[in-house]
Amino acid sequence: MRKSLLALGIIAAAAAVPAQADYLYGWGDVSVNYLDWSQGTEDRNGGYKNDFMFLELEGGAGFTWGELYGFADFEFQDSTPGGDSAMAMSTKGSIAVKTGVKELRFYAQTYSTENQGFHARNTVAGLSYNLSGDNWFFNPWVGFHYTNTVGFADMNGGMAGWVGGYNFKLGEQNFSITNWHETEFARKDAYLVTNGETDDLSYNGALAFWWKSQSNVDLGIQYRYAHNKLGQAKTDNAVIYTVKYNF
Repeated sequence: MRKSLLALGIIAAAAAVPAQADYLYGWGDVSVNYLDWSQGTEDRNGGYKNDFMFLELEGGAGFTWGELYGFADFEFQDSTPGGDSAMAMSTKGSIAVKTGVKELRFYAQTYSTENQGFHARNTVAGLSYNLSGDNWFFNPWVGFHYTNTVGFADMNGGMAGWVGGYNFKLGEQNFSITNWHETEFARKDAYLVTNGETDDLSYNGALAFWWKSQSNVDLGIQYRYAHNKLGQAKTDNAVIYTVKYNF
């Protein structure tokens, strides 16, 4: 957990000096979430993946030199088939620095999960590109991938992905659809034998639908999916129900 928080701190510190002079915008939210695994996912994982609630703190900011983003999830899980309760934590931080070539950025992200002695940290360094219009955005990225987990710590192929969103209105109500997606490729055999995954290619992400109320509260439903990922060779999926308060 300390290493995850340190990773987020390093990303924030890297931009601290220019952020004070070149700040353009910022946002943040806190949400309560309930993750409901599909029955097939629970059966395949032998009771080690159970429905759980989690609290999320999330935020981002834009500057003349680029963007920052991060979140921290505090997960209240049952860690064993017997239902023993446990606390897990997942964190992510990313930074995108403008290259001066149109909307091309130098990009880096780190994602970490800590759960009762288990840890998994994935770090990517590469390039991203910002595409956007009046009501939409789409930011693809690709980079080299480093993995640090139980039994493996090394370069581990590459990772590519995107984050995108579309805002629209129905009557007087505001809605949005968002999607994040990650694909790992050319993963090492030494990594695969440590975690139950069977292929050098995986994907992982979520598709979300949001109702944005006139107050600061949003309601969302997300379809969470992962294939050959999260310690499972087959496809795991879940639905996440979210109540979010925007600062």
